[in-house]
This record gives sequence, structure tokens and C-alpha cells, in this order.
Amino acid sequence: MGDKKRIGIGLIGSGFMGKAHALGFATAARVFDLPFEVDLAVMADIDEAAAERARRSLGFRRATGDWRTLLTDPEIDVIDITTPNVLHREMAIAAIAAGKHVYCEKPLAPRAPEALEMTEAARAAGTITQVGFNYLKNPMMALAKEIIASGEIGEIRSFRGIHAEDYMADAAAPWTWRLDPAGGGGALADIGSHIFATARHLVGPIESLIADSVIAVHERPLLGGGGSRAVEVDDATRVLVRFANGATGSLEANWIATGRKMQHDFEIYGSKGGLVFTQERFNELKLYRADDPKGLRGFRTIMAGPEHPDYGAFCVAPGHQIGFNDLKAIEVRDFLAAVAGGPMIGPDFAEGFEIQKLVDLAYESSRAQAWLKVPA
Repeated sequence: MGDKKRIGIGLIGSGFMGKAHALGFATAARVFDLPFEVDLAVMADIDEAAAERARRSLGFRRATGDWRTLLTDPEIDVIDITTPNVLHREMAIAAIAAGKHVYCEKPLAPRAPEALEMTEAARAAGTITQVGFNYLKNPMMALAKEIIASGEIGEIRSFRGIHAEDYMADAAAPWTWRLDPAGGGGALADIGSHIFATARHLVGPIESLIADSVIAVHERPLLGGGGSRAVEVDDATRVLVRFANGATGSLEANWIATGRKMQHDFEIYGSKGGLVFTQERFNELKLYRADDPKGLRGFRTIMAGPEHPDYGAFCVAPGHQIGFNDLKAIEVRDFLAAVAGGPMIGPDFAEGFEIQKLVDLAYESSRAQAWLKVPA
């Protein structure tokens, strides 16, 4: 692979997110001028047959039905985990102990104590880590953060965010691993972690919250028939929050939002203006400035273009748009650059732990129906 440093990748899992990660590695290696070579070394899956199918389709050199073989493989520098949430801790701890860097899809772990254990293990070992909150890598998200930091919309007073999809809206949809309470929770744990991540990224730490979790579909059929199983995790959770900087807000996670395929939206209101964003049109950001002349005030639409890093790496023309997998490629680039010795841009395991603390606390608050302080 020439004179460049080689970074060997061992990917565990070839489902939706496994494929997205694999495409992210392949795209990053071609779109960005990386000072290292990305080697898709080994694809690991539930058995040899599944691993071999994924190896062929995703471009890996070798396949294995036993993820543990990655731990002792000298050609692997990074272990990438895209398995069900309940498996993250075991795999990450083993990878860290084996001296591998770890890229783990969100949420970091089913519960905060496990996430803390993973974070402390990585810190002690000096392991480079990343959690897959790729929506934070959107050029429009970076622009929103820049606008807020510049003071252009003034003191931030309010945040309103939602992550809603409809993949569990059909009551006849079968019971799956996503509904297993061992995984930590339902809609809030699975997709609500994304809106918590966005809130922290743009507005800052959350100081206290009160939440309400609801189960709308109380029973689901077993996969393959033969009865049903009670649902014990939330279909929707709403959370009121108070930020450390004095701002307040609301967040919602909802996987029964009929008609919504990918609603990751936020509205941020400041003393001088506001920002509005929707993931369903994620190449756009709306900006309101209170100092615009009367008669010309309103939310203006900013279209993503090559002036907004890293849009230009994918397309030279504004308004032509980048996509979900491109955000994964940016995420991969940032992580591998840190593995190669550069600065860590994040979010790393430590940030994943902070987000999981909020998820756990929201569930606790819902049970108690009380405002709770976020522990330090």
C-alpha cells in the first residue's frame, strides 16, 4: 500500500449501520486526501456465511464468524462495532484490552455505568475512540455552531428538538432486539440519544430535566409467529431541560411518528435571532436576524455549498446536496485522523457517556415524575 501508514479496519456487524460504516471508510479514502491508507481488513458477522456475503459486497479482504479473532489479528488497528446495543460493552472492553482503537455506533452502551466503564478503560489505555453520532458532522450543523459561537443570534434562550421516525408505528411489527429492556430502553435510548447529542453540541451541558415516557403499543407479535410479547420500553419520550448556561428547552424521541422517516429537527432562539433545521432537508439551515430592516424580516434559507466544510470535498456546486453516507465519511475521516496522530474532534466515548447519563436520568425522571439534577 505504498509508503503511507496503513490503518487496518475490523468491522463487526453488516446490517444497516455496518454497511453505512463500510461505505464511510471507502468514501473517506477516496474523497479526502488522507495521509494514510485505509485497509478494509476483516468483516466479522454472526456466522461465516453472513460474514463472507458481507465481505464480498462491502469490499473487505477477509471474513470471520467469530469477532474475537479480531482481537489478536496484527493487521487490525481499529475495531468498529455496529452490533445491537447490548453487545457494545463486551466488544469494546475486549478491543481496548487488546490494544485496538474503537469506533462504536451509538448509543455507547445500554446504561451509563457500562458507558463509564468503557470510557475509563479507553482513557487508561490511551485508546482513540469515537461514537457514531454522525449528524453532528453535517456542514450545516457546523455552521449553526459557528453562528451561535459568534454571538450573531445573541444569548441563547431556548432549544426545541425532536428525533422522530415511524419504523415502530405499525402495531403488527414484530418484537425485535430494539424492544429488549436489556438494551437500556426504547425510543429515547435508540434515537433520542441523537437529539441529546445535538442539544449538547450546540447549546451546551444540560443541568436538570423532567421526562415523560409512554408505551403506545403494549404488545407485539413474536418474529415468525407463535404468540406475542409484552413491550416494556418507551415508544415516545418527551423531556423538558434546563441548560447550564440558563437556556431552557424541550426534546422528544418518538419511533411511532407515522409518516416521519428521518425527523431530526431543532429550533434555537436567541436574543438577536434564531436558527431552524430539519434533517429531512439537511442541506439547508434557516437563519432569522432581528436586526434586519422592518418589512424584510423572516427566516432566510442558507443552502449548503463548497464554502461550508466539508461539503466541497464531495461536490463543487452549491445546492446539489450531500447525503447521509457522506456524513459517515466525514465522521470516519475525523476518527482515523486521530488514530493516525491528529487531534480528536469527537464525539468520543467520554461524550457518549455524558449523553447516556441524560438518557438514564430521563427514564429515572419519568418513573419518579420529578425534576432531577444531572449528576457531575
